[in-house]
Amino acid sequence: MTHVEHGFGPVWDDKSQVLVLGSMPSPKSREMRFYYGHKRNRFWPVMAAVFHDDTCLCEGMDAESTVAERRDFALRHHMALWDVIASCDIAGASDASIRNVVANDLAPLIGASHIDHIFTTGAKAAQLYRRLCAPALARSGCRRPAMTQLPSTSPANAGMRLSDLIDAYTVVAQAAGGSSAD
Repeated sequence: MTHVEHGFGPVWDDKSQVLVLGSMPSPKSREMRFYYGHKRNRFWPVMAAVFHDDTCLCEGMDAESTVAERRDFALRHHMALWDVIASCDIAGASDASIRNVVANDLAPLIGASHIDHIFTTGAKAAQLYRRLCAPALARSGCRRPAMTQLPSTSPANAGMRLSDLIDAYTVVAQAAGGSSAD
């Protein structure tokens, strides 16, 4: 077990309509300092499919250009990205090992945006959102957007086919205003 700090902030702007929350960035994502950075994580191929926009795939780009392109992609499609966890103890990238969680404060982001739906990427993110974030939002007086648990896009969720993930994640594009940028 290693104590890990998240290490980078959310991606969002005042036009964000959906918030996609993971649990904690993997070691590869923390190294890249951006979301879903492991080359086998299927998040970005899924987003490319549901938004009909493959600019986030970043084939052959260096890490800095990849981060910039994916940040632009998310904002162009009114999608905010963050994680439930600000810090925790974790073994590698194993959500099952997560202990001693300190949650991120979602209220300022939600209060300053148009986010009306939260999507969690996996069971652990959903569990921690329900246990830590939703009550904190209620205590803060901040509105509580609807929340939908989606399957993990992690390579550890090898039982889910890419086509099944695309079907499940279509709701993100619908909630963000469709498959084309405004």
